[in-house]
Amino acid sequence: MNMNTTSMSEVQMKVAQAVHVLNHDSQSCNRVAANQWLVQFQQTDSAWEVATSILTAPAPFPAHFEVEFFAAQILRRKIQNEGYYLPSGVKDALLHALLVAAQRFSLGPPQLLTQICLALSALVLRSIEHKKPIVQLFSSLHQLQVNEDGNVALLEMLTVLPEEVVEDHNGDRNIDAASRSQFTRELLSHTPTVLEFLLHQSKQRLDDGRQLHDRNRKILRCLLSWVRVGCFSEISSSSLPTHPLLNFVFNSLQVSSSFDVAIEVLIELVSRHELHSQGLPQVLLSKIRYLKEMLLHPALANGDEKVISGIACLLSEIGQAAPALIAEASTDAHVLADAVLSCVAFPSEEWEISDSTLQFWCSLASYLLDINKANNGRVVEEMFCPVFSALLDALLLRAQVDDSTFGGKTGALDIPDGLTHFRMNLEELLIDICQLLGSKRFVQKLFSGDWASADNLIPWNEVETRMFALNMVAETVLQEGLPFDFSVIVRLVVILSSLGPEELKGFVAFVYKSVADVVGSYSKWILSFQNNIRPFLLFCASGITESVSSSACASTLRKLCEDASAVIHEPQNLEILIWIGEGLEKRNLPLEEEEEVVTAVTLILNSVPNQELKKNSLARLLCSSYGAIEKLIDTNSGNSLRQNPAAYTQALNSAVRGLYRMGTVFGHLGASHHADHVEDDTVLALLGVFWPLLEKLFRSSHIGSGTLSAAACRSLSQAIHSSGQKFLMLLPKALDCLSTNFLLYQSHECYVRAAAVVIEEFGHIEDYGSLCISTFERFTKAESVTALNSSYICDQEPDLVEAYTNFTSTFVRCCPKEVVAASGPLLELSFQKAAICCTAMHRGAALAAMSYMSLAKGSYLMWYMLSLVSQQCQGSISLLQSYSNWQHCVVLLTEQAGKQFFAGTPCADGFNQQFNLCLQSILNREKQSL
Repeated sequence: MNMNTTSMSEVQMKVAQAVHVLNHDSQSCNRVAANQWLVQFQQTDSAWEVATSILTAPAPFPAHFEVEFFAAQILRRKIQNEGYYLPSGVKDALLHALLVAAQRFSLGPPQLLTQICLALSALVLRSIEHKKPIVQLFSSLHQLQVNEDGNVALLEMLTVLPEEVVEDHNGDRNIDAASRSQFTRELLSHTPTVLEFLLHQSKQRLDDGRQLHDRNRKILRCLLSWVRVGCFSEISSSSLPTHPLLNFVFNSLQVSSSFDVAIEVLIELVSRHELHSQGLPQVLLSKIRYLKEMLLHPALANGDEKVISGIACLLSEIGQAAPALIAEASTDAHVLADAVLSCVAFPSEEWEISDSTLQFWCSLASYLLDINKANNGRVVEEMFCPVFSALLDALLLRAQVDDSTFGGKTGALDIPDGLTHFRMNLEELLIDICQLLGSKRFVQKLFSGDWASADNLIPWNEVETRMFALNMVAETVLQEGLPFDFSVIVRLVVILSSLGPEELKGFVAFVYKSVADVVGSYSKWILSFQNNIRPFLLFCASGITESVSSSACASTLRKLCEDASAVIHEPQNLEILIWIGEGLEKRNLPLEEEEEVVTAVTLILNSVPNQELKKNSLARLLCSSYGAIEKLIDTNSGNSLRQNPAAYTQALNSAVRGLYRMGTVFGHLGASHHADHVEDDTVLALLGVFWPLLEKLFRSSHIGSGTLSAAACRSLSQAIHSSGQKFLMLLPKALDCLSTNFLLYQSHECYVRAAAVVIEEFGHIEDYGSLCISTFERFTKAESVTALNSSYICDQEPDLVEAYTNFTSTFVRCCPKEVVAASGPLLELSFQKAAICCTAMHRGAALAAMSYMSLAKGSYLMWYMLSLVSQQCQGSISLLQSYSNWQHCVVLLTEQAGKQFFAGTPCADGFNQQFNLCLQSILNREKQSL
């Protein structure tokens, strides 16, 4: 469309049509075309005039809100993007037009008026030719007050302007911090005028009650904007407490339509730290009784959550702003604490109200703990113990999980997100309450109630919450060192572990989890209290079978075994542990939970003094793992499994789990026997079974599975760490399997990582130097490593980059210097690869490459200088290498001849001459020192 040849009315008509199509046409292609046309139109110079005309001049067609709103948006965006570059006269005309538009639409629609005021604010902030643009604006705002309706537009303008001055919503770099600071000062200089205007408006009476409430809400929104910018900091401290606008805000709390904005104003006032010195918290604290009796009590009785939530937030903010005032335990302070307590205990279906008070209680508790030390506990004991004791009751009630959250036959856990979030946020406050009351009183309160008696039925939802709280404060209780009576815990353990499988479904499994967490947290104290560990082992064994409680029970079993005394070595206890381990194959637990269980069993078996019993027990523990791998690699079985994809997948998973269990066992063996002088051949016996199976698996076609390869490499790595020198006889076969499989399955970098473990453990042994170099060469010349010739490819293969550079780092760090020197060409290639990988965007890959270059540069430099020596001074190289400090010679040579050692850098004649001179000088000096 040619704007120059088209009349203004026609353009307006086209804009209106495009906006209508964009918002209402059923055909998406038409909407896309209309949007493209409107986007193009916004970028034209004519858009200024057209948009202004739509907002200010009577249209030749019936006015439509969507078109006018679009026009206001165009002006706002163009001012934000191009306003700086408009001539001064154009800006003045545009300012006048926007004021006219604001006057025209003062009665609505409100969204349109807001857009016009935003455009006005943007224009003012970009009128840099005026030294004081905001002052200039205020001198023009009287145009809006031609009639009473104009005050509505003025209210909106005064609401929007502070927000735009203080906050940068559009990332405008042309308005820097200094400019915004200047604008803020200009704005605040008009505080008395604005507050007087708001007060005048608040006193105006309207016959229409709805209009009155709407007008009062607008006044509050405007006041909120000015409070946020700091308007009350301009008022003297003596006049602030009695300022009439504060009374207006308090009176607005009693009106439903303005309650939420009035609460926002008061909360913002409380959060302004500069007002604390002016006595504002004290003023608000004196209003607490009014808030409680006139607003909170009726809301609690009627279940008005909007009012309860608002009052709870306000009271919490007051308490956080002035904890010292609350700590004085005045009548008003007690009224505030009681009011917040009633908000916490309110039985809402959501938890936002209770959650919003937690920070207040934490800040008050922290303050009380500090002053409590100086007063020997008298303050808390006399004044606040009843408050926090009641708070604990309220929190326990609100934190209860209803058994209805476990629905259906599956008994799936479905705790509301709000309750989950609330329980997570309780930890800090529960610890504070425990410290204030003392662990003894805290625990007694948790165990109070008829349920703790053996003769009463147990309310499981109440028990679960109290176990949850007891676990939360475990660290604090343990630090105080005052053990409590665990008979209640033992009773719960016995009752729960005696339940049948069907009874453990649903909510009871959730209770099981919480009790297991407590047993794990207090395991040392429980074991000292209870000599018989068998009930706890059976408790864990039973809980592992349910998904809700399995993780907690697996972790608790490990902690019990870590803390157990010699009593756990009794045959019946060992039998239970082996039984638990043998059942893992059928339970299909997550791998991390299986690891916890196997770790627990292995820790106990590893401490069994009878070597024969230990080996037999470990063999029983791993029997199912051996069987899973044998079933997979068995030729006949493997072929039949492949014909059934589901069965084959199950067999693979079983083998992976078996390898993980075997690796975990190896990972926890050897520690005790290394510290003991008695020879322990347990690891050797396990290796005798483990390696043949693993070697067959490595050479089978099944190892193409990435998951299976990773599990096999993990178990091998842990076996190497555990067995130490006992693995030497298997070293050549192990490295051959690893390098061969990597060449076959080059996406499985786990083989490179496992080889790095081998090099780290045995690379220092000179007899295996050639084997290490051979492995290094096979990895370096692998197709996938050779392909790492650009940062893009490195970013596509970050795991391979990390694995390879970590392997090369281990090789350089662990192998003897003669082995490293002999691998010079491989070092050169790996150094080149690392230099490329350093440029990768992937952080882990780049860091691993840089780490290798930093570590290897010295070794690479020595190899390169020796290669130069061999080229330049054939007769001297053997002499140089024969010196015990030949490395030092090379360093000296490098320092004197220059650090031009990168691969492919040719030696200039001058460098060659200097190199030879330096070499001869060093050789002569070294001969004399010998």
